[in-house]
Amino acid sequence: MTFIIALGIIAVLVIWGVSIYNNLVKLRNNRENAFANIDVQLKQRHDLVPQLVATVKGYAEHERATFQRVTEARAAAMGATSINDKVQAENLLSSALAGLKVSLEAYPELKANTNFMQLQQEISDLENKLAAVRRFFNSATREFNNAVQTFPSNLFARMFGFQKEPMFEIPQEQRAEMDKAPEVKF
Repeated sequence: MTFIIALGIIAVLVIWGVSIYNNLVKLRNNRENAFANIDVQLKQRHDLVPQLVATVKGYAEHERATFQRVTEARAAAMGATSINDKVQAENLLSSALAGLKVSLEAYPELKANTNFMQLQQEISDLENKLAAVRRFFNSATREFNNAVQTFPSNLFARMFGFQKEPMFEIPQEQRAEMDKAPEVKF
């Protein structure tokens, strides 16, 4: 009788362990799927950036450094392979695009150009979509990290090599800029 009880307890523990492991796998896959959604938006962004740069170049030939920075950031973003490398490269591209927007303030005639306005609207829409999928990615990452760090699933996570993953965050050097109120000029 005690053998059957012991066998029953072992079976329950095995089923419980398998359940926790499967949950960790589902959460990891959900995070990876969330990043795949970001990749789709990033591909569109990478396709639009050269068009925007080409349009702007016609108006602001002497702003070469800004365009070079955007082009290099785009190339780095397209060449990134791991999720963490892509997060870092995309943050650099976001920063470079922000610099491009600032340099455009000096060219009011460019802002009235129909092609530029259309590209700017497309990029703005794309940035909004990126923000949404980044929030979803961070939510999936938070859920995964919670499972990896909370008891008792943390025991299984450690045993099977699951570890805490980074969020898609604003780099520390950009946080100071984000804390400043935007400057509005008329």
